[in-house]
Amino acid sequence: NMPVFTFFDQLSRDKNNVVTISVHAKPESELNAITVVSIVAVGVAIAAPPTDGQANAELVRYLSKVLALKRSEVVVDKNIVKVALTPEQGLDRLKQEAV
Repeated sequence: NMPVFTFFDQLSRDKNNVVTISVHAKPESELNAITVVSIVAVGVAIAAPPTDGQANAELVRYLSKVLALKRSEVVVDKNIVKVALTPEQGLDRLKQEAV
């Protein structure tokens, strides 16, 4: 099942070269997967429940693996993920992982 996909603002980079990626996460999925990738948002299935921060922790673990970053370099804040990559690098890595 592909999650409902909502479009957000395009990827943006702040003055510290941190890229903000809009994410639509679907917790309690069968497995971790990138389900949708566009220039404006990413759909992510997460195999963890949305309780006690488990889904956010798994989202950080999974995205750090996909983006080839340390867990400390991936910051989740609500539906926003901040990473130290260029938008192009981030999209390329996410697209390679997309199902």
